[in-house]
Amino acid sequence: MSVRSGALVVAAAVTHLGQAALRATAPGGRARWERRNHAGRTVGLYAGPAAAVAAAAGASRVHPAAGAAVLAAGACGAYDDVVAHVRADTRRGFRAHLGALRQGEVTSGAVKLFGISGAGLVAGALLKERPLDKLLAGIVIAGAAHFVNLVDVRPGRAAGTVLALAAPGLLRTGPAAELSAVAVGAAAAVLPGDVGERTMLGDTGAHALGATLGAAVVVGNRRAGLLAHAVAVVAAAVYGDRVSAWARAVSG
Repeated sequence: MSVRSGALVVAAAVTHLGQAALRATAPGGRARWERRNHAGRTVGLYAGPAAAVAAAAGASRVHPAAGAAVLAAGACGAYDDVVAHVRADTRRGFRAHLGALRQGEVTSGAVKLFGISGAGLVAGALLKERPLDKLLAGIVIAGAAHFVNLVDVRPGRAAGTVLALAAPGLLRTGPAAELSAVAVGAAAAVLPGDVGERTMLGDTGAHALGATLGAAVVVGNRRAGLLAHAVAVVAAAVYGDRVSAWARAVSG
């Protein structure tokens, strides 16, 4: 079995086992893990943490900085999954959260914005050598995490997007192929439950898988590729409402 195939299989297996363990034990009680989806159905949040841990572990085997960025993205997403739910905070978009911050309120969205951005920049600084490449790499990792979360508006949208964007990376060699395999494995493991509306990724899984995608791009591209991807994720952030609306329309 190649390194690429091994990374895919291990990521899928760890994600599957993680979901099963969380579903069986539900630490803190079932209510903590249950949410209502867009259709009003009760779904579990087990897939998100399972995918985040599997992706972080797989990314760490490629480079510790990549694994740390994925784990940080998942942790910030988990904070939002918990705090936004408890506070019933429905604010969306950078402007809303930055506006609250100016008034002295630290929202879960602000924690994600600064936490994931900081983790991406640190990882980019460790994954690349030249200053501009470090900056672009950080933007790509954080922006990819945000992008996948933007499309996580209907069942299967986020996991399907990760599969579609990571699959071409399997044709490459080296670290980029291995990180792509990690993303594919974890996304494939959660997709059936997500599409079947039994589980949901939540911000935890969406951000973690997105950061894995971003890390794969970073290790597999030089400056021109980094710049192109950085422009793409920044544009997605600027037009975030349109991206989410497109995802809703495509999903039906």
